[in-house]
Amino acid sequence: MGSSAGTAVAEAQTAIETVCPAIFLLDAQGTVVGWSEAAQRLVGYSAAEVVGRSVGVLLAAADDRAKAAQAVHESTLRSCWSDLAQVRHRDGRSIDVRLCVSSLSGQDGRDWWVVCATDKALLPAWQAEATVAEPLLATLPSCLPIGVVVRDTHLRCIRVNDTQGSKDGIPLSKRLGRRLTEAAPGTEAETLEAVMRQVLESGDPAINVDYQAFLPANVRSSRILTASYFRLDDAQGRALGVCVVSVDVTDSRRARERLAILGEASRHIGTTLDVMQTAQELAALAVPFLADYATVDLAESVQHGEEPMAHLGPQHERIPVFRRAGLASIHPGTPESPFARGEPVFVPPTSPFAGVLRSGKSHFEPMLDTSPGTWLDHHDPARAEKIREHAMHSLMVVPIHARGAVLGMAVFVRMEDPRPFEEDDLLLAEELAGWAALALDNARQYVRERSAVLALQRLLYPHRPTGGSAADVAWRYLPADSHHGIGGDWFDVIPLSGARVALVVGDVVGHGINAAAKMGQLRTAMHTLADMDMPPDEVLSRLDEQVFRLTEAEDPRHPATTTMAATCLYAVYDPVTRTCTMARAGHPPPAVIDPYGHVTFPDLPAGAPLGLGLVPFESVTFELAEGSVLALYTDGLIEARDQDISAGMNRLRAALARPDLTLDDLCSSTVDTLRAKPPSDDVTLLLARTRSLNADQVASWQFPSDPAVVSRARTLAARQLTQWGLEHLVESTELIVSELFTNAIIHGKCDCDGDCSSDRTIGLRLIRHETLTCEVSDASHSHPLVGHPSCTDEHGRGLFLITQLSRRWGSRHIPDGKIIWADQQLPARR
Repeated sequence: MGSSAGTAVAEAQTAIETVCPAIFLLDAQGTVVGWSEAAQRLVGYSAAEVVGRSVGVLLAAADDRAKAAQAVHESTLRSCWSDLAQVRHRDGRSIDVRLCVSSLSGQDGRDWWVVCATDKALLPAWQAEATVAEPLLATLPSCLPIGVVVRDTHLRCIRVNDTQGSKDGIPLSKRLGRRLTEAAPGTEAETLEAVMRQVLESGDPAINVDYQAFLPANVRSSRILTASYFRLDDAQGRALGVCVVSVDVTDSRRARERLAILGEASRHIGTTLDVMQTAQELAALAVPFLADYATVDLAESVQHGEEPMAHLGPQHERIPVFRRAGLASIHPGTPESPFARGEPVFVPPTSPFAGVLRSGKSHFEPMLDTSPGTWLDHHDPARAEKIREHAMHSLMVVPIHARGAVLGMAVFVRMEDPRPFEEDDLLLAEELAGWAALALDNARQYVRERSAVLALQRLLYPHRPTGGSAADVAWRYLPADSHHGIGGDWFDVIPLSGARVALVVGDVVGHGINAAAKMGQLRTAMHTLADMDMPPDEVLSRLDEQVFRLTEAEDPRHPATTTMAATCLYAVYDPVTRTCTMARAGHPPPAVIDPYGHVTFPDLPAGAPLGLGLVPFESVTFELAEGSVLALYTDGLIEARDQDISAGMNRLRAALARPDLTLDDLCSSTVDTLRAKPPSDDVTLLLARTRSLNADQVASWQFPSDPAVVSRARTLAARQLTQWGLEHLVESTELIVSELFTNAIIHGKCDCDGDCSSDRTIGLRLIRHETLTCEVSDASHSHPLVGHPSCTDEHGRGLFLITQLSRRWGSRHIPDGKIIWADQQLPARR
């Protein structure tokens, strides 16, 4: 079929499937004998104005009328054809249409013609060579893939084209003069006749009604057709009958089903790092979409995390032990399987299963040979009995391999579905097995390396986390494997300047020790970023870059093929303002428990997991009542194999609503209540009960940027320290204030291009908590650096002096500038 012919076919199918075409009938002389309502809408003529007249009056161009006359004259040469033409509208304008014409056979032996006319504007783009002037015979296939049936008002078939019989399986001799329920008795025929009656009564067409072809019982296949029904009227506008136009959509429907299955695979295969669970997900997905019965058998070494085997060698080579890991059937209890999940599976050396292990290629047997004398009778009578008992008739055995090694094999069988597997089914099965292989290989390596992670992980976890003056904290970490204590979860509590605290929970997914090592790298990077006092969204952005760099360092040639994925939640709580600022990277949202036990989940943008660089992260700030509890956790606490994530979050809400418990007891109770048994993932829970600083613990002032105010700032600071009983820190604090103020006046100019001198103020804040914090803010975003002045320099020693006087000092960005702070040690509380 040439390109123009292919266009004709595609457009004809499009017209039936997506557009309501105009339908009219012609007799052997080209006279209009039937007219549909859609035809009237297209050209404006009613049935009374057209029926009984030659079709030529509808054609606007002389060439089209000549071609129509030639087609009628040579009607015996062609049973169906298609062409472009111009039809004349009742108001005089011309309309470009695609005509699809098919001859109809009847009991009287005379051919009629059915014409489907579709407005060119409603069809896809035409090919450049497809013009109205194009010769008729050069553009047409031998037969358009459209079936047409005309039924009278009693729904008896009076006309039909050859295509319809080849599509729906009803021969011409059985169809003519009969209703559909007489030619193909059954509920489906009754349903279709009900549609036809409705069309006859209302005159409204019924578009795209799917039905199964009426094929003989011995045909092990099925065809799906979509039909559109149109009422035909005579010259008086009375119902003449129903015209049924059908298109075979089997291939498009099956292609749609296969795409849907692959979409499901991306969501449902590899949801855990459990090889048995992944194998079961593959089997469960295949039934019933692809097969009636499916099994997944894995090499025993895969479950133990050992290196998988290469392909088998000669036939005398010993076949390793396989275990049934996945099992699914359309029958409850999977009676077809002689092996239960977890049991060893016998692999006969001369079977197709062994052949797949040797070749690494799929075994495809659309018509399963169960005759006596095959390998089944000689080596596997138990399996042979199951195959015959359940009438298994079609088989596919697909290897599951990764990185050149065989992990196992998946078996797909059809029993009650009469269709044999096709080549497209094999391609789909191999796609599913490939998807599962990646997840299985990741899980296998994770199992192998779990034991090596324990020592490293214990070194990386914080030993005595404390929230300082900002919060009381409690935490629990429970690995899925309690013996080895392995997992990629991590958490941290990081003190920040100004009495604030950072709370971190993350989850690194990957390959055992590699993931644990990267978790350590991320934790170290997080400490560095936290010390820089950046906002949470910027911290996660920098951490995201770090993950990408770590991956790139592993394989510079293929930085995008990372085996590492991590999620993280970063929160900063300020006890002075009682505000908490958070951002998350693909991590479950935090829970907030107010002092009365009410639990909420803040509306926090999810963000993408670290290392992907897909979207920028967003921070959200909200205020917390004193005594509120922040709950940060990993997904192992809320995920369950038989429930969705929302159910897990509801269970978490109920478990946290216990204001009567101490923080430590609440932590234990929540984990004990929610942890799955047996556990399927590591569980980390970090609770932080917030505190707030009293008004007499904070003092702040604003000053103009003028050297004259330095003395007053020192005086106010000294007076405040005296009120706090910290007279021994007055002298050092005065020096710190003096140096920080001087630095702010000299270097704290606004970074904007305009004149902002009127807004240039300098802030001073003293915070008495576990340390004494002195903060000076200005409008500049540039950070100070400790200089190295020579002995003759008059300036440059201020920050060096602050380093000597304070326990530590630093700077951080704020929206309108920066803060330079310095901490001094307070005497121990008695």
